[in-house]
Parts: sequence; structure tokens; C-alpha cells
Amino acid sequence: MSNDDTQAHPPTLVGATILQIVPALREEPVARTAIDVVAALRQAGARVLVAAEEGPLVGELTASGGEWVPLVNATVNPFRLRRSARALQRVIASERIDIVHAHSAGGAWIASLTAARIAVRLVTTLPDMPPAFGLHGYWAAALTRGDWVITPSNFAAAPVVARYNIPRERLTIIPRSIDIAVFDPAAVDAVRVETLRKAWRIPPAARILLVPGRVAPWNGQLILPDVARMMLDSGLRGFVFVLAGEHRSHRKYAQAVMEQAQAKGVQALVRLTGHCRDLPAALAAADTVVVPATEPPVLGRAVAQAQAMGRPVVTSDIGILPEHVVAPPEMPEEVRTGWVAKRGDAQEFAVALSEAFALDDGAYSTMTARARHFAEYMFSPHSVATATHAVYTALLERDL
Repeated sequence: MSNDDTQAHPPTLVGATILQIVPALREEPVARTAIDVVAALRQAGARVLVAAEEGPLVGELTASGGEWVPLVNATVNPFRLRRSARALQRVIASERIDIVHAHSAGGAWIASLTAARIAVRLVTTLPDMPPAFGLHGYWAAALTRGDWVITPSNFAAAPVVARYNIPRERLTIIPRSIDIAVFDPAAVDAVRVETLRKAWRIPPAARILLVPGRVAPWNGQLILPDVARMMLDSGLRGFVFVLAGEHRSHRKYAQAVMEQAQAKGVQALVRLTGHCRDLPAALAAADTVVVPATEPPVLGRAVAQAQAMGRPVVTSDIGILPEHVVAPPEMPEEVRTGWVAKRGDAQEFAVALSEAFALDDGAYSTMTARARHFAEYMFSPHSVATATHAVYTALLERDL
């Protein structure tokens, strides 16, 4: 690194210049995360640039005080990436960038190449799903080279940490945010809830066990007729499983679910309602939310959104899902917000739902309040921005 490239970096965010790299300014998790962080950084006195290909979020970025820098990085073409690396080096030098935060493999490759030539601190964010270690692993490896590495979950980080020996002290978990203003029990009125109950033909006193998401093999709805049968056999009554998700793309699977329900004698307790346009109201109508996925989802937002709406969750023990619920044995019983069951195990789901049904009004209300507080703490845009803010501050306190 040439001494001519060094500069005096501020020890705090006041007066610092941060550049984030995302693939494009479209409504995607990484771009949304970057924009959520912009406002918090501006309030802290930092200048913020976002380098990306153009997209609909450019206007929102500039309105929040951020600056857009056009940069191609959503590619693994080495010639285009090298051109972008040269462009990035010019931006870092001319704009006196203190921290570069790359949210994509291409962006991390560009940034790490540039950081080897010019004094700048580098933060990288791992993808939501563990990256493949084949041909694309060469590019993905750049995501491990940050001075600080952010991951949305332990699930995403574990294989990367093991393969590249990332020190734990260089790693911070910051989950993806959800819109807790939209997913807020106080924002959903009774009319919206009652409209859905009528549309779903739910008896007045029946408890709704909401199963959000597309009816598809990887979402695991096929076990629900067995779960319903077990619950009935244990003496539970007055519940309906509402499968609120698009069910035409995988018609044979959806048909198999209903055929299984008929074979188990629980067809009246399993409803296919199609895509739900008002998910917050659907969650508000639910007594408990069930996420029986059999394959790891990319984001697992349904679990976070359900808790933001103050609803207990029963979910599978795969992927990111267990990390989004407070449950024993990882956490004490008194702070529980839901249950984690073995994927594809109808008996475990039935037992968990039976425990949820056994809560009296006071215990249920306490759990719903805990679920909401947990979601606010873990998944709010403010919490995500604050955690990212802390990473940047810690880096600025280090010598280059």
C-alpha cells in the first residue's frame, strides 16, 4: 500500500464517509438494508454513498440523504469487475471514503481488490443462504475478506466460517429487518380481521392456526392433516388450519394435502384460501402461526412477521428458522415466544400446538407481548441500523 494513498480517518461516524455496495437499487433485501442504514448514518453525522446499478430505489436513497454512485458489480465477469474496481478506487480517493461495505460477492471482490491498493476499511455481508463452494465460490470467498464480516444468521455463517477460518471476533450477526410498523397489532383494525374470517368461513369461536406461504413441497404443509388428526385424538377441538398462500403453481401437491385431510377425516379443519393480500390482518386473525417448512427458506420472514404481530409461532428446526424464535433449550422457558419442532414430524408439531392451546389467557397475552418485543429488538430497521452503526464505529476506532 502506497503512503500516498493514506489519509486521516475520523475515529467516529461524525464526519466519516461510508460507501455501501449493493447489486442494484431494487426492492431486494440487501438494497433495503442499505437504505435503512443510510438514514441512521446521516443522523449520526456521516456521509453515505451507495454504489449500485440503477433501480427504483434511487429516489428513496437520495431523499434519505444518501448519494448514488453507478457501479456494475452484479456479475462474475472478471473484465467488468476489474473495470469496476478501477472506478471504485477513483471514488474512494476522490470522495475520501473511510469504510466500504460490500453486500454482494461481486462487490466484495471489487472492494477487496481496491483495499489492497488504497487505505480503506472493508466490511462485507454474507448472503442469506450459505454460498456454493464450486466455481462461484472463488467470487464468494471475497465476502470473507472484510476487516469485519456481517452475517444475517448463524446458519448462513457456519459453513463459511468453517471453510475460511474466520475468527469469531471478526463476525457479527445482524438479521434482516422487517417492517414492524406494518406488522404491528395496533395498526390492524378489527374490520380487517373480521373480513378475513368471513372470507375464510371460520366459525366465530374457532382458533385459526395460520400457515402462511405458498402451498409447495418445500413448505411442508403435507403433514398438517396428520397434525390435525393427532390434535383431535388428544381431545382438542375448535381450530382450523388456514393455508394462506398461492396454491395453483403446485396443484398436485395442494391436492395431495386435501386428499390427505379427507383420508384422515379432518377436511373441515384444513382450508386452502389462496394468496392473502393482507398478511398483517391474517396474522392478527391467527391464534398461532405454523411454519412447517421442510427445506431452509432464504429469509424466514414469516416467523419474524408473526412475532411482530404478537403471535406465537411453531416452526421447523431447519435453516434460519430456529434462530428467529425464542425457545428452549437455547433460551429459558420464561422468555419463550414459540416452539421449534423437528421438520416433517407431525407428532412434534401436534405436541407444540397442544402446549400453545394449553396457555390460559394471561399466559397467552404475556407470550404475545414478548413476541412483539422480541421482534422489535431483533428485526426492526432501527435495530439493524444501530447494529451496523456499531460495526462501523468499532472499525473507525482501529488503526489502518
